[in-house]
Amino acid sequence: MSDSVITYRYENLHDDQPIVLELTKPGHYQIELAGEGVEVNIKGAFQAKEQETVEVQVQIAHLAQHTTSNTLLRGVASDQAQLKLIGTIRVEPSAKQTNAFLTENILLLNEGARADAIPNLEIQTDEVKCSHAATVSSIPEEQLFYLQSRGLNLQTAQDLIVTGFLQL
Repeated sequence: MSDSVITYRYENLHDDQPIVLELTKPGHYQIELAGEGVEVNIKGAFQAKEQETVEVQVQIAHLAQHTTSNTLLRGVASDQAQLKLIGTIRVEPSAKQTNAFLTENILLLNEGARADAIPNLEIQTDEVKCSHAATVSSIPEEQLFYLQSRGLNLQTAQDLIVTGFLQL
């Protein structure tokens, strides 16, 4: 992974629509909500295969009042790959009335795959609504059984579930 940080800074809204930011490559992302009322929806989907190590760091900094961020990161690890999702929501003292949510979900496709989901909150003020959640799991056997009972082979059923999981 490169040591460089990709920074997105949002200061003013040009309309009432939330900004949608899709992350498609591993790396270190810094998203700054610097204008009052800015709303950003951040989505990312990542896959780690074979012997790959994939790391994604997303830092969302709320710098102004009445800002909102909704972050959903999803990943799939297979073979002997390692996947790490690290998300941090930071709310500065000047960012009262912030709403921030961070979700990290990872699917492990076999026992050799490894993953870490690390959500963080750094809240330096009050009057905020912030939360995070993380899951690391395998495909439930019931889902595979259901698709196989409809005529799909195991690999096709798994591929279909993975494709649906990574859709944002």
